[in-house]
Amino acid sequence: MNSFLEPLFSNQEYDKQSFFLIAGPCVVESKELVHQVGEQVSAICKKHGIPYILKASYRKANRTSASSFTGLGDELGLQILHDAGKALGLPTTTDIHTEKEAELAAKYVDVLQIPAFLCRQTDLLVAAANTGKIVNVKKGQFVSGEAMKFAVEKIKNAGNDKVMLTERGTTFGYQDLVVDYRNIPLMQQAGTPVIMDCTHSLQQPNQTSGVTGGNPQLIGTIAKAAIAAGADGLFIETHPDPACAKSDGANMLRLELLEDLLIQLKKIRAAVTA
Repeated sequence: MNSFLEPLFSNQEYDKQSFFLIAGPCVVESKELVHQVGEQVSAICKKHGIPYILKASYRKANRTSASSFTGLGDELGLQILHDAGKALGLPTTTDIHTEKEAELAAKYVDVLQIPAFLCRQTDLLVAAANTGKIVNVKKGQFVSGEAMKFAVEKIKNAGNDKVMLTERGTTFGYQDLVVDYRNIPLMQQAGTPVIMDCTHSLQQPNQTSGVTGGNPQLIGTIAKAAIAAGADGLFIETHPDPACAKSDGANMLRLELLEDLLIQLKKIRAAVTA
């Protein structure tokens, strides 16, 4: 595990050879939901020795329809995520979209996540770097794995070496994505941990309904292939009832399915690192 990640998991007992997990609901829907998901995922990860970061977006800025749920309010959403992490002893992460949001979110979370569609926004990357927090940049659906080295350079040139990259698929036509697993080792060449986003890579964007679709039945396939390809971490959005989720329910993993998947992934990890 990269040295800058180790302090995040200092109060967690985990298998040193394990991948790490970033997981939680897509958005902060309520205090109860964030705590419920964090508590259940934490218990599973503790049982199987997997280091865990709790994720939830306090604001959803990239919505297809103007009527889509975007959050409970910035400071309230951030406070709910912060409180859940503190109560459960977990590090936390959330998306940011502007330089101003970088400064605000850094007061509440441990890892700042740059959305894929903003991965080339220099001012945003530099603002995130300047907070001193770990910065996780999602690879744009329109960007090659090799080109993500420039995002890494922007952050490191701002004086922050704590950078991670996340693969989340590449645009294929108008309403589908494909995953090129060559991007995992290619992005690792930039000297950063590389994470596979197993849920957003299965999105089906640009639906005429105004609600993004997805293929959640393939989450296990994406995750298994990523671990076999050497991914350092996995990103999985999960919810106890995805059909009722207020954002991205079409591509989230049902919470009750998570443990069995992680057990399989641990076996694959053990095989490829033997």
